[in-house]
Order: sequence, then C-alpha cells, then structure tokens
Amino acid sequence: MAQREPLNFEQPNNELSQIAEMERRKLLPKNDFVKDSNEYSSVNKDAIADGDSYGKGTGDFLDVYNQQAGAIQDILERKAEIVINEYKPNNPYTTPSA
Repeated sequence: MAQREPLNFEQPNNELSQIAEMERRKLLPKNDFVKDSNEYSSVNKDAIADGDSYGKGTGDFLDVYNQQAGAIQDILERKAEIVINEYKPNNPYTTPSA
C-alpha cells in the first residue's frame, strides 16, 4: 500500500513571505461579514441595490425587469446603452409570427 507524505503548508521565512503576510493583514479586515449578526441573504444591505456599488438585487424573487436593479455602475451603463438600443420599455422585443 502506498505511503502518504504529510503535507507541509509552511512558508519559507524570506522577504516575499514577509511582504505577503503584511498584505494579508491589510486585506483581511476589509471583510465586514459577521457570521452571527450579519447573515448574507437577499435582504442584506450589501446585497440590495440601493445606489451604492455593492448591491445588485432588489430582494424580490426573479426581479429581472426592475430598472433599479444592479449597482450604481450597472444602472448608469443601462441608461447609457438604452439610448442606442431601438428596443425600449415602450417598444419591447416581440416574437415574430410567420
């Protein structure tokens, strides 16, 4: 039977490892998720499209026709693209009939 070697995930003590550890310490505190008090769901403030750059959804099930859905970048891009698109809310796509 084959012998399994134990895995060693320790990093060497060199300059690159030290820089990586400093960067890791700076980046990890940015996660504001707290498991017991900030449960991430469809109604979490970071999931709702409320004009910031975080949220994408509206909290409604399969709400795909809402013009306010998406982050602020999505909303602005949608408004810019609708100018050149001939299909608008008052002129929607239709199924051709033969």
